Amino acid sequence: MSRFTDYSLRVLLYVAINTERLATLNEIATFYGISLEHLRKVVHALGKSGHLDTFRGKKGGIRLALAPEQVNIGALVAQTEGSSPWIDCQGNACRLTGHCSLQTILATAQQAFFESLGQHTLADLLHNPLMREQLIASSRL
Repeated sequence: MSRFTDYSLRVLLYVAINTERLATLNEIATFYGISLEHLRKVVHALGKSGHLDTFRGKKGGIRLALAPEQVNIGALVAQTEGSSPWIDCQGNACRLTGHCSLQTILATAQQAFFESLGQHTLADLLHNPLMREQLIASSRL
């Protein structure tokens, strides 16, 4: 997965646990040790997609816009990664075009990947008590 998808999932986990207040970009960037500029792009996209509510200003921040049960992991990953084929046999000249079975195998694997992720929500990820504890304890530092 791309860093963008990774960061999207991390942001959603963080704000899903920290519901009593607005989270800030700075605190999330510090918590995960990731670039504030990358995070800004991720949060903007998650806001546009309806996953986050964003508030500007001195007392601004972000919060989860949906219930964790409504955030489907497969749909989120498909949205952030895109659902184009993993290999592009149409756009690249290849001597095996028309005779290769790799595209079909990868398409089947890609479909299974998204179907498997689609069986889970953000709420499912939050069931891990050790992860919850780490997210809660570290965000209060």
